[in-house]
Amino acid sequence: MPVRVRKAEERDREGIEDLVTASFGPAAGAEIVRLIADLVADTSAQPVVSLVATTDDRVIGHILFSRARVETEGPELSASILAPLAVHPELQGKGIGSQLVTEGLGQLAEAGVDLVFVLGHPDYYPRHGFAEAGVRGFEAPYPIAAKNAGAWMVQELRPGILGAVQGTVRCADALHDPRYWRE
Repeated sequence: MPVRVRKAEERDREGIEDLVTASFGPAAGAEIVRLIADLVADTSAQPVVSLVATTDDRVIGHILFSRARVETEGPELSASILAPLAVHPELQGKGIGSQLVTEGLGQLAEAGVDLVFVLGHPDYYPRHGFAEAGVRGFEAPYPIAAKNAGAWMVQELRPGILGAVQGTVRCADALHDPRYWRE
């Protein structure tokens, strides 16, 4: 099954909505669909990187990165937050999520983004170079429970930042809601 990863377009909206509903269920899916729409429209989230994975013109995966900033006493940093990532349940475990993460990180690196943060599964994202952010001095926009501290992760796209800089991450307005910061 050939999979193509490309920039999401308006024509993909319904496919993304169907994918998110299938991946997260009707209730959570509806909330995530709203979050995606809000982030895409939110000027404080720009620029966003929104990618889809397709096969036979069917959306089978989606990833979104939105702009963030790091409040630090050090140099100004360019940062993004990965949220959400969805792969159709029938196709999970086939590398589609990995393709989306890899392509998204590559585009962000080319755009000069220094750091990428994610609140996600601590067994999945380290495979893609993410490491625990809290122990490296980066606080999440909202407190993360100690039992879930490993779910708050960071990846440096410009070497030399981790260990040299720390601070509090501030997300886009649409993502600035405590309900999005529970793992």
